[in-house]
Amino acid sequence: MLHNDPSPLAGTTVRIKEHVTHAQVDNFGGAEFRVEDWWDCVSGDSWMNAKGNPACLVYAMRTGSATYGVPMDDEVLYGKVGGFGHLLHISELEDKDTNATQTGETNEPTTS
Repeated sequence: MLHNDPSPLAGTTVRIKEHVTHAQVDNFGGAEFRVEDWWDCVSGDSWMNAKGNPACLVYAMRTGSATYGVPMDDEVLYGKVGGFGHLLHISELEDKDTNATQTGETNEPTTS
């Protein structure tokens, strides 16, 4: 089902679960993921209908071969790891309540 409202995670940075893998990205699991929004809000349609879109193709191959069982639905977020855009299912992210920070904020201690 497509989303009518932005994701509550839009504009936050969350951590990808450690067990999540990506053939093209070393240390993908555990990396920070800067969430833009639900993929369908960004693109206007489901990732399953995005014919030829590289991020969607990679997501389909990555999750189709995953051994941890990613649901086949539209609970899929678009965001960035480093400088590159990726799609991640909401189930591949750590708990948003403990690991999400608003863009521009940090949990890092400051040094003076």
